[in-house]
Amino acid sequence: MGLFDKTSNPTMREGLYASTSRDFAGTEVMTINGTINKTFLMLLLVVLGGSYTWKVFSETVNQGAVMPWMIGGAIGGLIAALIIIFRPKSAPIVAPIYAILEGLFLGAISAFFNAMYPGIAIQAVALTIGTLLIMLFLYRTGIIKVTQKFMAGVMAATGAVALFYIITMIMGMFGADTSFMSGNSNLSIGISAVVVGIAALNLVLDFHFIVEGSKSGAPKYMEWYGAFSLMVTLIWLYLELLRLLSKISSRN
Repeated sequence: MGLFDKTSNPTMREGLYASTSRDFAGTEVMTINGTINKTFLMLLLVVLGGSYTWKVFSETVNQGAVMPWMIGGAIGGLIAALIIIFRPKSAPIVAPIYAILEGLFLGAISAFFNAMYPGIAIQAVALTIGTLLIMLFLYRTGIIKVTQKFMAGVMAATGAVALFYIITMIMGMFGADTSFMSGNSNLSIGISAVVVGIAALNLVLDFHFIVEGSKSGAPKYMEWYGAFSLMVTLIWLYLELLRLLSKISSRN
């Protein structure tokens, strides 16, 4: 069983790099530096999109005016992500669009949280960057090794988080008490901390798949796909940190 047979990241499907490298043998190939450059470009686009909705939220008297941008960004980002996942060749075109749309969503939701808890957005950004650098260090130094058991564990944990969120959402729709997830109790904060940890571990898998993709001779467009996959995890991590910090701040 190869390293790409199973992954907790839905953007890294079974045999993805292996199949593309076979289909495009002899063409210009994916590199780590190329993927890094495209990741930075996507980050810039996220910041640009986020800056716009943050500005709209800050300058308008009717702060509800930013809601269409937030909802549109979230839905549009989901659609763009699905297109990339099921058609990786579209990544060079759709990945930048995904970044802009997600930026619109993140800028708006960050502004809402920051209005309730001043300074929380920059704290979440700093923690996200810090976590990224720490996980990269742990991976590059070999302190965390990506084995089949590690991958299976992260996959199971990520799946459990997704299932837990779905069940909690359904419970809330039927009027059940979901304060254990949305409140600021020790249990709620503990759950958020665990989810943050699982999101951080997914970064290690992203690093590993990018490295392996470059080694396997994946086609050039997979640089965009690798950058997109890393952005998906970073956005998830940022949102979870934002949620965790808001719970802690609400207790003060």
